Amino acid sequence: MKSEVYLNGRYCTAAEALVSVDDRGFLFGDGVYEAIRCFDGKLFKLEEHLVRLQHSAAKILLELPHSAAQLTAICRELLSRGGVQNGMIYLQVTRGAAPRTHQFPHKVHPTFLAKIMETDEAILQEHRRGVKAIFRPDDRWGHCDIKSVSLLPNVLAREAATRQGAYEAIFVHALGITECGSSNLFIVRDGSLITAPDGDRILPGIIRETVLQLAAAAGLPVELRYPRQEEAVTADEVFITNSIDEIAPVLAIDEKTVAEGKPGKITMLLQERLETLKQTI
Repeated sequence: MKSEVYLNGRYCTAAEALVSVDDRGFLFGDGVYEAIRCFDGKLFKLEEHLVRLQHSAAKILLELPHSAAQLTAICRELLSRGGVQNGMIYLQVTRGAAPRTHQFPHKVHPTFLAKIMETDEAILQEHRRGVKAIFRPDDRWGHCDIKSVSLLPNVLAREAATRQGAYEAIFVHALGITECGSSNLFIVRDGSLITAPDGDRILPGIIRETVLQLAAAAGLPVELRYPRQEEAVTADEVFITNSIDEIAPVLAIDEKTVAEGKPGKITMLLQERLETLKQTI
């Protein structure tokens, strides 16, 4: 890849991309991001990702430095320059570089980064055959619908999962199961899909929304509510969704096997429907 980064108006290599030590994203986590998948050299659900980026930016009172049309052009140019067929474009916008004060600085220009990365398709295929998970208390802040770069609780949850030989951490709140460290969660009981509703307790994933659409098209009933912890361990199927892993079955939680410990019929049906959808972009 020749030009894998776009930073503040310039295409360059990652080694050439430099950000100020006074950048508020570095100092405060004062920024938002998106991760957009590309398949066979084509961007998947780009418009939906840009709408969510705008939502996140507006929630933290940050004005994006580019319009949706400009962001689209940057992503497509970066994809062309990078020569990536299957990968991800990462977008990050921070409030910019300024002297360190908690309140917003005056006359500061946002820092905008777009970076293209290849994905390890072999590892992702392994995840789609099944992963392990653990339960983790949901001690995050009350604005999980903002795709903030402040991800320390998620990082700690995923690290806890790794140390226990698992892939993902399932967040358990007083309301019930919300989502996971870096994915949304679905459980299947008696042919129905159950997943947490939209709101400030979850990040509404792009693949999550796609799965809901695929389920509706397949005539599968869906319940938008917070599943109980015991419902997950006794479910017929459990799977996670995100833009990287797409749809990954959860085969065990806290070392307890889910159902028969193999991908379920509904999970595999949705995986097949998603694969078909990807061929149409």
